[in-house]
Amino acid sequence: MHKFRMKSSRIKICFLILYTKLYAQVLTEEHVALFIFGDSMFDVGNNNYINTTTDMQANFLPYGETFFKYPTGRPSDGRLIPDFIAEYANMPIIPPYLQPGNHQYNYGANFASAGAGALVETNQGLVIDLKTQLKYFIEIERLVKQKSGDAEGGRLLSKAIYLFSIGSNDYLVPFISNPTMLQKHPIEEYVNMVIGNQTTVIQEIYEKGGRQFGFLNVPPLGCLPLLKALMPGDKDGCVEGAMELAQLHNGAFRKVLQKLNTQLKGFRYSYMDFYTSYSERMNSPSKYGFKEGNIGCCGGGPYRGFQSCGGKRSVKEYELCENVEEYVIFDAVHPTEKAYQQIAELMWNGDHNVAGPYNLRELYKGSTLSI
Repeated sequence: MHKFRMKSSRIKICFLILYTKLYAQVLTEEHVALFIFGDSMFDVGNNNYINTTTDMQANFLPYGETFFKYPTGRPSDGRLIPDFIAEYANMPIIPPYLQPGNHQYNYGANFASAGAGALVETNQGLVIDLKTQLKYFIEIERLVKQKSGDAEGGRLLSKAIYLFSIGSNDYLVPFISNPTMLQKHPIEEYVNMVIGNQTTVIQEIYEKGGRQFGFLNVPPLGCLPLLKALMPGDKDGCVEGAMELAQLHNGAFRKVLQKLNTQLKGFRYSYMDFYTSYSERMNSPSKYGFKEGNIGCCGGGPYRGFQSCGGKRSVKEYELCENVEEYVIFDAVHPTEKAYQQIAELMWNGDHNVAGPYNLRELYKGSTLSI
């Protein structure tokens, strides 16, 4: 009987040790942080808290009406890609960095700003440009290490995933409001400037310990309702100059990432082909569960391409579709929540032709296993 009790006690102790290890692993896995940089594709409300115009904001209805039932500042009817990625990673939604009272960074932070570009000159004074977003991250790095110590803080930063959606506005602004930006430089030089600024930020994050990166490439800009409404008449209704810029950027940026992969030890990345995925849904909406791929759900003018959704901007008149679920595009530029969810799923779990050389799930899994 005595031997049985000792054996039973040993079993309980072994079980307790195993349970503690598993529980600790679960807790640790939850802390693979997401640090999010970029533009309106990733902005969950930072522009609510800066001095800007309503053209750069989405904190009014019908934005947010589908999921949140109120406008959060997200430029869509519901959730954006970072919201879904956080969900897939079993984390809470990451709030805007500038939201008052948000000082917990165990799960990461979202610095993205609608209208932002890699170039400081892109919508200058109205947005949080990429360089400023990096400054915010460096401040968080200091705070995390101050609070948790250099070793623990460094661990959080090295296991984190860094998500980027940047560049679109650098190429849209010359068509919409500031043509001189492109006129000052040959096209290839301009693209190299945009990519060069982003590369500098990636390298600085790497130097701070970042190793896992996820990138959304530039979408088919010339086929967005915004440009088609402003510059009608090109082939297939799409603005060829903007399409060429997007393609040039995406090809060059892919090569830069391949180069960084050979130069930076431990650097791992996921490159999501947003250009192709968005184009496919625009061109063949029914294949993906939509009815309309070329017209926005909310806006005015041709293709509902005027940025008038909500009636709070310079153009007040707008129409709103009856069923947002049928639309790929929500307003003049941005996808609907349903489209965003499909893109986020591809980013998280897509094959390597769409998201490679790793998808985000593989980066996340590798990060948790190495903890």
